[in-house]
Amino acid sequence: MPAFSAYDGTNLAYHVFGDGNPVVCLPGGPTDSVYLGDLGGLSTHRQLIRLDLRGTGRSEMPEDAASCRCDRLVDDLEALREHLGLDQMDLLAHSAGANLAALYVGRHPERVSKLALITPSVRAVDFTITGDLRRETAQLRRDEPWFPAAFAALEAIVAGKATNDAWKAIAPFSYGRWDEVARAHQAAGDEQMNMEVVAAFGAEGAFDPEATRAALARFASPVLLLAGEVDPGAPPRTMAEFAGLFPNAELVVQAGAGHFPWLDDADRFVATTGAFLG
Repeated sequence: MPAFSAYDGTNLAYHVFGDGNPVVCLPGGPTDSVYLGDLGGLSTHRQLIRLDLRGTGRSEMPEDAASCRCDRLVDDLEALREHLGLDQMDLLAHSAGANLAALYVGRHPERVSKLALITPSVRAVDFTITGDLRRETAQLRRDEPWFPAAFAALEAIVAGKATNDAWKAIAPFSYGRWDEVARAHQAAGDEQMNMEVVAAFGAEGAFDPEATRAALARFASPVLLLAGEVDPGAPPRTMAEFAGLFPNAELVVQAGAGHFPWLDDADRFVATTGAFLG
């Protein structure tokens, strides 16, 4: 397993798939990057370098858990770039990983040649996704057999009555097809989550949305925002707003896709993302 040493001596691991020009891939969560797989076969077009963030996957848990805060992870990503010997890198980030990508672009814009944000979280730019918009997006699945229980759980969460059972019950909304593959993917993801790292990632002081928005407005390199049509976690309407922060961004809404579009339609995902990355 390839690895490198971060600024504080923490040993960080990464995974390499495929050949060609590298794309550095940041997972969401923060959790083990294993759930990204090879992004539906994107590794047949480009070499994927999948980073395990500190405290997740094969990377060490640091002595100071506070160093897992999102803004502090920027230094880890910069250390990876230097370790790989890349003057510039194409960067792909999924879900919560998009917050790290946004902060990295804010600090090192000259180091990113292309940026692909896949169903991104919006915490770093402080957009509000209303309960009404989440419900409206979820309603696209109303003909599914699991919908009544999942929608009731979503209503409880939106009303501020979230429970662990409610969070588990809304899992089908994250997938375009709630089949055996999706269930296994969800179960594996639950097992990998370290709540101490999750809490540290978004701790107070992690984000400065006003500064980040201003930095993204100056970032002239090409940006792809890929949204899932039926994803209430990153609804297309909010993704369009996010794309509007950049001077050179393209929004693509993948039909029928949830929060993991490479699982829902690998061919379409790879065609879109591969074409953007080149």
